[in-house]
Amino acid sequence: MTHTLRYRGRFAPTPSGPLHLGSLVAALGSFVDAHAAGGQWLVRIEDIDPPRCPEGAADTILRQLEAFGLHWDEEIRWQHHRHEAYQQALDQLAAKGLAYPCSCSRKQWQAFSVYPGWCRDGLSDTTKPVAWRLRSDLAKRPIDWQDRLFGFQQFDPEVLGDVVLKRKDNLWAYQLAVVVDDAEQGITDIVRGFDLLDNTPWQCQLQTALDLPTPRYLHLPLVVSNDGQKLSKQNKAPALKENADGIRHQLFQALQLLDLAPPDALAQEPPETQLNWAIAHWSVEHLVATSHRTFQPEP
Repeated sequence: MTHTLRYRGRFAPTPSGPLHLGSLVAALGSFVDAHAAGGQWLVRIEDIDPPRCPEGAADTILRQLEAFGLHWDEEIRWQHHRHEAYQQALDQLAAKGLAYPCSCSRKQWQAFSVYPGWCRDGLSDTTKPVAWRLRSDLAKRPIDWQDRLFGFQQFDPEVLGDVVLKRKDNLWAYQLAVVVDDAEQGITDIVRGFDLLDNTPWQCQLQTALDLPTPRYLHLPLVVSNDGQKLSKQNKAPALKENADGIRHQLFQALQLLDLAPPDALAQEPPETQLNWAIAHWSVEHLVATSHRTFQPEP
């Protein structure tokens, strides 16, 4: 791996519940990739959707990361403090004619695969609350990038549709917030799950529209259960065990799920030893480019 001091990576969970094995794999992958490159690893709490973020969940996540030895290098960034920055970005897009208000409901356009752009040239209904959307027909097209694991990727904006930037309830949408924060924090490399690969085109569009740099992307295979379900909070994946034996065992499992093939004896070692081994042996070339890894839970 090419070592550079300017590498800045991040782990950016939504605090909708405690971390599980799938989120540990994503956190570990981003942590190890950053440190193997001699870079910095940041943590950002993406709490822009309060109804999804129960009280105390963010504190639980931070405690879990520390318990597994995943220590961040700068002060935590909280998205709920970032309204002005997101509004400034939206205003910039609107001034360029790249963002527009939309009064349409999903029910109105459910017969279409993506939103058909009815409000691009003026509101369909001026009496209804509005969301703000990105004009995919005017933004960068086609969208392409080189994923570090899955190679060349290309998407047609017309297939993606006009993504929401600000919701009708005045909450900020993920796509705009993540682009603004990654740029302001100087993030050079994004390591995250394969389920977010199809979000990357919108983010690349926004980066170009806002004159922001595009980071390098590495999408990791998802961890799925035997029935093919992604390990997620929505699917009630069990929270990480935080006792000493559980931490060692789950960290070792995460190394296996990242295709690092750790020696069996490493499973008995404390987090610091396991992480140091992982950093020394990390290479994207070890990763198998498939969309998922099946996790076999113990009986």
